[in-house]
Amino acid sequence: MFFVYIIYSESFNKYYIGHTDDPDRRILEHNDPKYHKYTSKYLPWTLKAKILIGENRGDALKVETYLKSLKSRRMIEQIINRQADTDYIKYLIEKALAG
Repeated sequence: MFFVYIIYSESFNKYYIGHTDDPDRRILEHNDPKYHKYTSKYLPWTLKAKILIGENRGDALKVETYLKSLKSRRMIEQIINRQADTDYIKYLIEKALAG
């Protein structure tokens, strides 16, 4: 199963969006400087959202790309706050996959 995740660096007030098949492993990797050059500059990261996309990595990548294209902090925070709203999340996923 693949997920889109949102992590947050409180010390630098930054969000990062990615996709993975293991969100718990990815947060550990983002907090380990040997894995990521970009995210290692903004340690530490905390997991703010993980959204189940499905069994297809390509779909997860499409959703990640769509969310990144929004370039909106307000939208990212809305997703975090509404991640338990299955209708809203389903709508976002469908919109991402349609485009």
